[in-house]
Amino acid sequence: MEKLISYPLSVIYYLLFGTLLVLFHPIQWICFNLFGYKVHKKSVDILNFFLVANTYLLGTRYKIENLSSLPSGVPIIIAANHQSLYDISTMIWFMRKIHPKFISKIELGKGIPSISYNLKHGGSVLIDRKDPKQSLSEIRKMAEYIEINKRTAVIFPEGTRSKNGKPRRFAENGLKILCKYAPSAYVIPVTINNSWKMTKWGSFPMGLGNKLIFTIHEPLAVKDMPFPTLFEKTEQAVIDRII
Repeated sequence: MEKLISYPLSVIYYLLFGTLLVLFHPIQWICFNLFGYKVHKKSVDILNFFLVANTYLLGTRYKIENLSSLPSGVPIIIAANHQSLYDISTMIWFMRKIHPKFISKIELGKGIPSISYNLKHGGSVLIDRKDPKQSLSEIRKMAEYIEINKRTAVIFPEGTRSKNGKPRRFAENGLKILCKYAPSAYVIPVTINNSWKMTKWGSFPMGLGNKLIFTIHEPLAVKDMPFPTLFEKTEQAVIDRII
């Protein structure tokens, strides 16, 4: 019954989703080219507010645990499990005060209205998974960027989305590079639950009535411990709270 009801709702959802991306693409261009980073970021925040609001049509609810514990005025590295693209719009909107930037696959850098533009001009980096040298170089640029500008890098150490919520093994290299070149940063483990249920039947139709839970864990100062200990604590914190 849920799947049957989801078909017409999903059609409406995707029409609104596509309209938002097309509408905000020129808005982003104008904001970035005429007014610079701050105004462009505002436009991205507003876009993601509407993208999140659009999911309410599907009965989606959100719970962000410990949001007030996010530090400000320091570089931050968020390390989270990854379940769907809805992880990203949720973080951009609800964590907007810390300026989240993403390490994304290079394929997303062109052809997608609004999304590709923001990834290329909003402070995120695009990596080629087939080229380790290029990937690590871009991640280093991200680390140096957040160190200087006191912003946030978001990394999904699993490397790819989990389609059933079960976590994959975390890879070390990306997080290690971020910590090395952003030595004053705080690593914040974040556990994401139920995001995968939005696409449990694939891209169409959408899952209905899901409660997405983002649990923000205690910040870990990069300078306070050796990387192996930091990595272990980060992975364990994320995995322990996956439902």
